[in-house]
Amino acid sequence: MQAVVLAGGLGTRLRGVVPDLPKPMAPVAGRPFLAWILDPLVAAGFNRTVLAVGYRHGAIRDHFGDHYRGLTLLYSIEDSPLGTGGALRLASHETVEDPVFVLNGDTFLEVDYPALLAAHVRLGASMSMAVCQVPDLSRYGALKLVGGRVEAFLEKGPGGPGMINAGTYLLSRSLLDTMPTGAAFSFEQDLLQPGVARIRPAAWVTDGLFIDIGVPKDYARAQQLFSIGRTQA
Repeated sequence: MQAVVLAGGLGTRLRGVVPDLPKPMAPVAGRPFLAWILDPLVAAGFNRTVLAVGYRHGAIRDHFGDHYRGLTLLYSIEDSPLGTGGALRLASHETVEDPVFVLNGDTFLEVDYPALLAAHVRLGASMSMAVCQVPDLSRYGALKLVGGRVEAFLEKGPGGPGMINAGTYLLSRSLLDTMPTGAAFSFEQDLLQPGVARIRPAAWVTDGLFIDIGVPKDYARAQQLFSIGRTQA
């Protein structure tokens, strides 16, 4: 299994509580957040991971190098900001497997990667998306699920529980190859949301831990969760 981790985030909203670092390098319980993301890949048997990097990418490479706990790390470096979509398309040239896992470098999700892969293959999906339930939708926006497929993305609105995109995907090579090369665009806003009716991603529902460290409140929550309840795999 092979993954692309989108690790080029600026971490603008964390600047008040985190040093001037790429967001995946934000320290969580004494370790870069990216280490917590890579550990489950190691445990699941991944052999190669492409880090899609940009802003201050040297800080990531200096820390992790080309290998992490037996996991080969490749670096896809954007010369200018390409957004999540452009960064993913650039990184896809470094991948050799089909399909490819895609993870956000500021989001941790507990997911059974081999089971997700098996379901993806069984369904013949061009994309599978991990989804989870959260108690408050106001920050994320909800999903409309029909028959195990994602049918629509709903606008952010009132709070309350619901299903959200958990930021972990499995993409077929055929879908990756339709994405424009060299263009700056958002994977979520410019490709996934407007194309959801055509792509019809398979929804993989998980009740594992989900946390996005993109805002100070959840960054502080991550410090607590990982310091008391998580250890290196």
